[in-house]
Amino acid sequence: MASAIETAELLLVEALDDGVSIDSLTSLFPIAYPTPIPATHPDLISAKDIHREEDLLRNASSFRQWWTSIHAAREGLTAQQRSAVSPHSSEVAERLGQLSTPIARTALQRLTYMFESALTHFPASFKMWKTYLQVRMLFVLGRPIKPKRAGGRKKFPDMREALEDEELETLTYEGALDPVAGWTEWKALVALFERALMYLPNWAEFKGGESLVRVYRRYLRVDPSIAERYTSILLSEENSSPRPLEAAKLLLSLARRAARGEYTSPEGKSPYQLLCDWLDVVEKHAEEVGLDADESDAAEKARAAQEAAEKDAEAARLATLSTPEEPASVNGKLIRFAGPPTLANGAQAKDGPKAYDEDEDPQSPRRLDVAKIIKQDGLAVYKDQAGRLWSGLAIYWTKRSEFDKASSSLSLTAKSTFEAGLADVVTVRDFTQIFDAYAEFSETLISGLMDLMASPDADEEDVAETEKDLDVQMKEFEELMDKRPFLVNEVLLRRNPHDVQEWEKRVVLWGDNDDKVAETYGKALETINPRKATANIYMLYINFARFYEEGGVSGAGQPNLDSARKILEKGVKVNFKAVEDLAEIWCEWAEMEIRNENYEEAIRVMQRAAAIPKNTKISYHDQSLPVQARLFKSLKLWSFYVDLEESIGTVDTAKAAYDKIFELRIANAQIIVNYAAFLEENKYFEESFKVYERGVELFTYPVAFEIWNIYLAKFVKRYGGKKLERARDLFEQALEQCPQKHCKPLFLMYAQLEEEHGLAKRAMNILDRACQAVADQDKFEMYTIYIAKATANFGLPATRPIYEKALEVLPNRQAAQMCLRFAAMERKLGEIDRARAIYAHASQFCDPRVNTKFWQEWNTFEMESGSEDTFREMLRIKRSVQAQYNTEASYLAAQAVTAREGAAREVEGTQNGASDPMAARERDAPSQNKGPAFVAAQNRITIQKMDEPSEAPQGNADEIQIDDDDL
Repeated sequence: MASAIETAELLLVEALDDGVSIDSLTSLFPIAYPTPIPATHPDLISAKDIHREEDLLRNASSFRQWWTSIHAAREGLTAQQRSAVSPHSSEVAERLGQLSTPIARTALQRLTYMFESALTHFPASFKMWKTYLQVRMLFVLGRPIKPKRAGGRKKFPDMREALEDEELETLTYEGALDPVAGWTEWKALVALFERALMYLPNWAEFKGGESLVRVYRRYLRVDPSIAERYTSILLSEENSSPRPLEAAKLLLSLARRAARGEYTSPEGKSPYQLLCDWLDVVEKHAEEVGLDADESDAAEKARAAQEAAEKDAEAARLATLSTPEEPASVNGKLIRFAGPPTLANGAQAKDGPKAYDEDEDPQSPRRLDVAKIIKQDGLAVYKDQAGRLWSGLAIYWTKRSEFDKASSSLSLTAKSTFEAGLADVVTVRDFTQIFDAYAEFSETLISGLMDLMASPDADEEDVAETEKDLDVQMKEFEELMDKRPFLVNEVLLRRNPHDVQEWEKRVVLWGDNDDKVAETYGKALETINPRKATANIYMLYINFARFYEEGGVSGAGQPNLDSARKILEKGVKVNFKAVEDLAEIWCEWAEMEIRNENYEEAIRVMQRAAAIPKNTKISYHDQSLPVQARLFKSLKLWSFYVDLEESIGTVDTAKAAYDKIFELRIANAQIIVNYAAFLEENKYFEESFKVYERGVELFTYPVAFEIWNIYLAKFVKRYGGKKLERARDLFEQALEQCPQKHCKPLFLMYAQLEEEHGLAKRAMNILDRACQAVADQDKFEMYTIYIAKATANFGLPATRPIYEKALEVLPNRQAAQMCLRFAAMERKLGEIDRARAIYAHASQFCDPRVNTKFWQEWNTFEMESGSEDTFREMLRIKRSVQAQYNTEASYLAAQAVTAREGAAREVEGTQNGASDPMAARERDAPSQNKGPAFVAAQNRITIQKMDEPSEAPQGNADEIQIDDDDL
């Protein structure tokens, strides 16, 4: 290509005059690219063209207006070109062709501007595009030279189309633009042709018929992305001659290419969606697209025969070799001598040539083998969409009237397809889709037979035969409905054959059919892998054994304990995932022997299960060992064993079993409590206390707390004050390492012991220790108990130091409550000043807007026992405390408290009003004059309550005037 261009440039240089260069000619171009507009080329529109432009603006949607304007402008410019003279020499003018004059170049720009403007409004106008291309070709290619014919068209009018094709092939041009000097114009013309071809399919759709097919087939070779649009056109209702076979093959090709990653749908469809579109076409046009059952069967037999022949030929070729053929290699790497190029890893190159497939050729008239395609391209690839694919294949056979007929191994009828689909799917969704379609098909078939029987034109023989077919179809439909639970269960078992719960459901479905139940249990135990099974696999062995023990499901048969023992014997040899599963089987075996009153056998079974190996250092959680090797450390097994020994064994055997549990170090708190309770029941009290002591040594808190709690309660109940020093040692030992949150019950029990059997002073000391040792959240309650005990034993004055200690350690909120109790105690003793001091001390913890109860109680105290000075002092303290709590957080807390109290009062008032209508009436009535807080003086000066604001304060708002009579 480069040498051809260089040769053309040399010829151009030789043909030019000495004063003209190539650069001077190429500077005249490009002319029509980019598209000239008045903003870049002011000479495009003259004063005479303004009227035309205004008409086009007013009638922009009128094709006739545009066409007339372009035609008039073209004729005017053509007339100007005829009289124009080229300013260049003849050689240069010949190289420039039609564009040698300035008028011609201006004409090209004006016509380009008008055509481009028109195409913005009519982009799909074939007439406009064709005329535009002819104009551009006239300026670039020159004038066409047509050969003369002697009346060929008159003599042979039927060959007109053929003559036009021949004319296009032999058409030549004169006065073309030089390809070197006008290279940009040539390139712009090619781009214009590409733009025109983009709108050619729209024109072909409008024209339809054979032209539509031919244009799209040629267009698909250039742009395969329009294949989906082409298929929709082929199948549209407006198309007078639909082509479903061609559309189906196109969609099949697109689906396969998309699955290989060679095609991306412009509409965003996945490969499966494209295959579903193909399946929709197959369902709708079954007769035109696919083969019938006999043809499909013959094709399958031919393929099978071909594969068998190829295998036989390969076997014969290998048999004729004297030595086994070895692939040529170098250092173990295979060498490829022939064949198509492949990738390094042996995969087929994506861009390599693909083998011809007649199923993907739209022009091939051979119909498709739908069953083979669905199985190869659908079911083998999209296994999660099996329901839609099987249903589509069944609908295809239904449309071909292949309802129920004996066939070969393939599913070549609707019923056989439905049955094969139900036996193949692994999800309930796909099963439901196929089953519903199958049921609908059966109902349609039955209704068709009933309509045929009701036809008045049918004779007796046909009616009798139809009646037989109807009975058969009704029976099959009923069987299908009855099989639905079993079919659903089979689907779930195909999805997970190790699902224990589904096998149990299948057993329940068989009901009282003992043979099927036993068969199902046997199949389940053979199928399930214990390492992959779901939870409770041991229940299969247990329920199977109970089945033989109870004589079948209904219990009508004879119990077969030997068979039950064989099942359990088989179960104890299974390597389960968890040791507890194996322990459950052993326990169930012993329970079965107990139910049948074989007590000695039950003991022997548990002794066999709980046998301790020589190596006891095996880890219970070591998954590398089988569960049988770790069974001796199963607490569930030993718990059942000791319960059995307690029930039907002796005390010594039970104690031996418990001792083995302690030796294996697998005992928990419950085992210790049970062992001690067992010994206590059998009057072994000291041994039971030793068991408790062993328990507290084995465990730490909080488990040890529970054991200590039971141990101390049992010991105190047994001995009371007889062994007081030993009891004190036990309590001190229990409290030595007890955490704060657990020591409160122990202290209380200890104090109660001293109070009942010891000294009251020691009890007070214990409670004092408890108040210091317990957790912070328990101290208030502990001090309350301490004060109550001190009051009962030593009187109220003895509680003063306890209150003082409590106020030092309690938090502010609880300290305020304790102060109220302290002040109430002092008031009982007549210590008014001490009570007032306590109120003053507690005031620093109480926000007046939050703790209104405290201030109301102090106010009542001052009104009952105070004076004017003390009352004023209280108010002063209240103001100072309120100023101290004058923060946003305190204000929000006061609002929350007020809202809660208001809601509580409203609920209480509603409840009281329901029981006392008069009280509700008085509460709803507007208040009149409320009584004074104090007794009225002579001058009628009153002191209002603290929660009532004064109406008109004068002077100092906090000043209180009290006469001597009021004191």
